[in-house]
Amino acid sequence: MTSSNRVEPFAAVDIIRAKRDKKTLTEPQINWTIDAYTRGVIADEQMAALAMAILLNGMEAREIIQWTTAMINSGERMDFSDLTQPTVDKHSTGGVGDKITLPLAPLVAACGAAVPQLSGRGLGHTGGTLDKMESIKGWRADLTNEEMHEILKHVGAVICAAGPGLAPADKKLYALRDVTGTVEAIPLIASSIMSKKIAEGAGGLVLDVKTGNGAFMSDPNMARELARTMVNLGNDAGVKTTALITAMDVPLGLAVGNALEVQESIEVLQGGGPSDVRELTITLAREMLELAEIDVDPAEKLDNGQAFDVWKAMVAAQGGDNDAPLPTAKFEHTVAAADSGTITSMNALAVGIAAWRLGAGRARKEDQVSLGAGIMLHKKPGEKVEAGEPLLTMYTDEEARFELAQQALDESPVTIGSENEINRLPLIIDRIV
Repeated sequence: MTSSNRVEPFAAVDIIRAKRDKKTLTEPQINWTIDAYTRGVIADEQMAALAMAILLNGMEAREIIQWTTAMINSGERMDFSDLTQPTVDKHSTGGVGDKITLPLAPLVAACGAAVPQLSGRGLGHTGGTLDKMESIKGWRADLTNEEMHEILKHVGAVICAAGPGLAPADKKLYALRDVTGTVEAIPLIASSIMSKKIAEGAGGLVLDVKTGNGAFMSDPNMARELARTMVNLGNDAGVKTTALITAMDVPLGLAVGNALEVQESIEVLQGGGPSDVRELTITLAREMLELAEIDVDPAEKLDNGQAFDVWKAMVAAQGGDNDAPLPTAKFEHTVAAADSGTITSMNALAVGIAAWRLGAGRARKEDQVSLGAGIMLHKKPGEKVEAGEPLLTMYTDEEARFELAQQALDESPVTIGSENEINRLPLIIDRIV
């Protein structure tokens, strides 16, 4: 609540006008804006106007750094200095079938680093890491800072929800951006992600910035701009930060949906799984280990079972039952290929929306997800298919959902043609340091 006798040094309307008129906000203006919004002095409608002005007119690098710092200072900073292992983290901007955190965190821990992976829930067509992990019976997302420290000390990796004390200004602003058409503002995306990651306290951070039709940043140039902005923010704050621009025009792996993706992650941890999931997991692990200055080959740790051992220990430490069967959906429906030939394209966004409509995702933060719902792909671009052969199988707990899911696939269908028509992005597009 606001204090009735406190004299505020600025007026919100003056800050809004300044950014509306393409002026540069000063450090005191930015610090006050974030603090006053957190305290309730700046109303939601005023912050919405400022967010729109930032979306339209942008921010200078110095403004973004100060905005991020102010968001960090709105809450607590975590401290892992008592750990003997170097700490390193990964953040993905999200996509369809992006389960990489699940095999990656235990893999990097198996190589000798500590991985404090604060994760989120899914919204819309992109899946959430915490939703996937909650497919495991008994597993807990909410840990105290003390529990998180203990697991990192003894296991080396933890995947959990961020506590309420971490960048509270971001939680408030994120919800506002979601309903005011200002989600896409690069200064606000970058400061939102990096305020949480810097406050989290890891020594190194690798960013996986997705691009393609199934990604938040579908334009590769916008993805690069976002990556560069975040890398600069991390390094400026003393967190060694690099970024990879990676493909999200085709779903990652074959599984899309919570329990389905956990099963696929376990296959990768056992040395198998789809080649693209394995390749991206190992590539990101190498980036993280380089930042942590650890000279170990992560591929060996996947193949010799050590990463899987860390996974089982991590799941158990958070209350999960490694032996319990994963949830399965009540109904399934297989979609067959209409023609013979080579699959030339597969729209990741369409697959993500179909999985969401089957119950794997949520439209609002308070919605429940169906843990067994989703899609298993049987073929991907570059592979040959015969007419009548299965292309994908849909899973849901409510049979009526099949029709809506099929509509999403029909709007952007899997295309079948000749080998020379294959159209897809390379898995690793660029590296930003």
